[in-house]
Amino acid sequence: MIRIGLIGEIAAGKTFVGKCFGFPIFNADLEVKKIYKTNKKCFTKLNKKFPKNIKSFPITKSEIIKILNKKNIKIISKIVHPYVRVQLKKFLKKNKYKKYVILDIPLLIENKLNNKSDILIYIKTPRNIILKRVKNRGNYNKKTLDILKKKQINMKKKIKLANFIIYNNLNKKNVLNQINKIKKKIND
Repeated sequence: MIRIGLIGEIAAGKTFVGKCFGFPIFNADLEVKKIYKTNKKCFTKLNKKFPKNIKSFPITKSEIIKILNKKNIKIISKIVHPYVRVQLKKFLKKNKYKKYVILDIPLLIENKLNNKSDILIYIKTPRNIILKRVKNRGNYNKKTLDILKKKQINMKKKIKLANFIIYNNLNKKNVLNQINKIKKKIND
């Protein structure tokens, strides 16, 4: 199995690009949402750490956003990330006979979830598109965005780590053309 990791800025369109590949996708953001909705152990641990804010199950994203700061994001990550890793292992086991899988994990490199043999693709998106997409999200909060950005390594470093770059202008035909070229190079 060849693992293709998608890296890039917040709101660069990693999920959009991942879907365009047509391979099985592990989407860490969706897994976190599922964990908040279904995992009572996770709720209990978060409730113990933040009893004034995380009061009822299932956990809502707005509850998490209200408590995000530099210190709390580390606490939340220590609680939630092990559950995400379990789901990643299940995904990889389920798809072990697939030729390719996509890893749509925002902090793939930062959380050391990538292997040396992974193919890394940096999703490069114009700044104006990123800002528009971030502001259009229902839970946009500049403070939260800044905290999350600080968890990411420098984008220049990510570009250097990438095997390929996809320029995402949200034009599906353009993205598919770039993906087809990458698929051809990978298969050669």
